[in-house]
Amino acid sequence: MENSFIYLIEYSIKSHWDLVALCDYKGVTYTYRDVARKIEKLHLFFNACGIQKGEKIALCSRNSVNWGIAFLATLTYGAVAIPILHEFKADNIHHIINHSEARLLFVGDSNWEQLDHQHMPHLDGVIRMEDYVVKEISKPVIRDARKQVNRLFGEKFPDRFTVDDVSYRKDQPEEIAMINYTSGTTSASKGVVLPYLSMWSNLRFALDQMGYHPGEKLVAILTMAHMYGLAFEFIYPFASGTQVYFLAKTPSPRVIAEVFQNIRPNLIVAVPLIIEKVIRKGVLPHLQKRHIRLFMRIPILNNKVKASIKQKVLDAFGGQFKLLAVGGAALNHEVEAFLADIRFPYTVGYGMTECGPGISFDDWRTFRLGSCGKAIDRIELKIDSANPHRIVGEILVRGDNVMKGYYKNPQATAAALDEEGWLHTGDLGIIDESGYLYIKGRSKNMILGPSGQNIYPEEIEDKLNVMPYVAESLVIEHEGKLVALIYPDFEAARNAKLSDTALTKQLEQNRKQLNEILPGYSQISRIRIRQEEFEKTPKRSIKRYLYQ
Repeated sequence: MENSFIYLIEYSIKSHWDLVALCDYKGVTYTYRDVARKIEKLHLFFNACGIQKGEKIALCSRNSVNWGIAFLATLTYGAVAIPILHEFKADNIHHIINHSEARLLFVGDSNWEQLDHQHMPHLDGVIRMEDYVVKEISKPVIRDARKQVNRLFGEKFPDRFTVDDVSYRKDQPEEIAMINYTSGTTSASKGVVLPYLSMWSNLRFALDQMGYHPGEKLVAILTMAHMYGLAFEFIYPFASGTQVYFLAKTPSPRVIAEVFQNIRPNLIVAVPLIIEKVIRKGVLPHLQKRHIRLFMRIPILNNKVKASIKQKVLDAFGGQFKLLAVGGAALNHEVEAFLADIRFPYTVGYGMTECGPGISFDDWRTFRLGSCGKAIDRIELKIDSANPHRIVGEILVRGDNVMKGYYKNPQATAAALDEEGWLHTGDLGIIDESGYLYIKGRSKNMILGPSGQNIYPEEIEDKLNVMPYVAESLVIEHEGKLVALIYPDFEAARNAKLSDTALTKQLEQNRKQLNEILPGYSQISRIRIRQEEFEKTPKRSIKRYLYQ
């Protein structure tokens, strides 16, 4: 079963039987044996509920061991998983449940408080994620099935449950594994239909190229309902024998710093916003000290200072890891240049839900500054441009990772997938002569200048975000001019004892300073200060369409 996703999961469970698999941070710890037992009990539950192969099971809660087990049990049973972001509003969750035709819903307490079972009439039952207790039923068989699980398990395994008892069905490449409803930066949710071929291809690439090893540790920072976190912070670590810690808390820089120091992970997968905050708060201020700046100018001392700085950054992430894999968006240029300068073990990948999610990646030792790696195994990349090396064009993708389409949405499917099988990503970029991909922005975000110039707001935001007292920004077009929406770093302003008036003056000074280095057609005409953070997707990208 060389190309079976479920075979790789089964193989990992059997190979790592006594190793620790999944942990809730400061909570329960399960070995692969424990996970296998719980999967088996959920299989018995699904069967007693009358769930058939290909029917849908939804999962909506914060990350937890139970979330991971319910997901694995769904796929190994033959049902289709519907992960739902716990950050979604009730109306959106109701819609996804109904649109996907899910029969069961595993849900966390905090989400269930906002939901109404009456608005999800097709559900047979609702199961509490925290302990798998049945909360609501439409069919009595659901409650009866839950009561029978332990008896059925005892009858099936009268002596004891052993590694030889683990035997899952084998998937077919074109069979649907899951439907992942996106939360993108430019539009509302669509159900991405991912076949087992996509799941297997992503996992096979990771097993072949990313280098996790049994017994190593990883902290799952990203939500499991998003493909980036699901694929590379859960599925791949689980399949490689890596110990995964789930965080129940929101991953603020303070929480992450505490967790990294306590767990000291060997591998870190994260989005740029998290990495940049840790470095800006904990490392870059140290570099502003006068003696450090002086030492950096002396060649002999420079290398020693860089080694010391590198160790400080390593320590900020727990001091034990061998690779920092960044994805979901581009790293800020200043932060990336700093990491490259100190020879820090980081790499930036590129992907999207529609590719489950892998598109490009590269080993940190050969990774090129500013790129997001080269096309991964079984993926073709091309730029829709007259000169792909120099003229920006849309990034097109084809290969085993690509989705089957959008669920019940033939118009969106036809717009995304052309007749030759190329996925039109909506992202813009170039590819150099060696095959390295450089992303320039999203085609929907591109602003046409007064004389037809292409303006990429992400490039302006990248410069603006490293200026004093700017936490995050968004550049939009308003009445033919560019306006910068800015959410200030209020904490830094308070520490510097800046009044509101002084902060406004500083941000206006930033605008003038930025315009000095921008072409006339892409200069910022004015700024608008926001009092609240921008609403974001799970990979911490701003939902741009809300502010256009």
